[in-house]
Amino acid sequence: MENNDTIYYIYHIPGKKIGVTRNINKRVTEQQGYAPGEYEVLITSDDINFISDMEIELQKSYGYRVDNQKYKNLFKNTKSKLMEFNVTEQTTTFPWPISKLKGNLMDNLNTKFITPFGEYVLTPDLAKWIVDNAIVSMYNPNRSYIYNKALSEQWFPTENKTTSEPEKLYPPLSQFELIRIWAMERGLYDKGDIKTQYIKLQEEAGEVARAIIKNDAAELKDGIGDMVVVLTNLAYLAGFTIEDCIGSAYDVISKREGKMFNGSFVKNTL
Repeated sequence: MENNDTIYYIYHIPGKKIGVTRNINKRVTEQQGYAPGEYEVLITSDDINFISDMEIELQKSYGYRVDNQKYKNLFKNTKSKLMEFNVTEQTTTFPWPISKLKGNLMDNLNTKFITPFGEYVLTPDLAKWIVDNAIVSMYNPNRSYIYNKALSEQWFPTENKTTSEPEKLYPPLSQFELIRIWAMERGLYDKGDIKTQYIKLQEEAGEVARAIIKNDAAELKDGIGDMVVVLTNLAYLAGFTIEDCIGSAYDVISKREGKMFNGSFVKNTL
């Protein structure tokens, strides 16, 4: 075991990730927005080699995304600013406000950072994209962030690039992804829960019922859309995506056989 005063924490955000930090409050609560009770510390140690190996093993055993490189390897290049880029499942956060983002990014060209979609190298063109798409952190106005999915839609990871020029990827974000981004920006996933979303769903279902009774097509359209939004958020809070739920349901109904009866499809029971 290393003889030093640094303690490393392996933390677990249920349903999200397992990671390592030297400052649990700053990393998990201040930067990622999870209050005590919403995460757990699995292991502590002052041995960075032990912690680095255990993080990978725990990520595998819990079924989370496994980091491309061990925690200890992030410190090998002392000139690298990698650890200043806080990468989570959804976002990459930079330790500067948007007003100072461009200058600091240009000072850190060639920095590597890894998202769930791959490894990226900070080039002048990528720095410009980040500045154009950055959002002020809701937790700290002196920090800014981008969405990893949006980045992946516009830039290939390093291992897929054949030149230093950016390559465009299409199509753009889906409606469901845009709904989730909207909800994240408003703190719904940090402060909301499944029960409140279920209550909201019932309220929207009532609006749909009233629209049907009144034969109001515009109100019916809005009500159905609102229910889809609520279901998208409810699914996310439950640890799924709405796409997963739809896919699972379709896999079942696509194999059903039956017939129409009194305006409804009735499946065969045998």
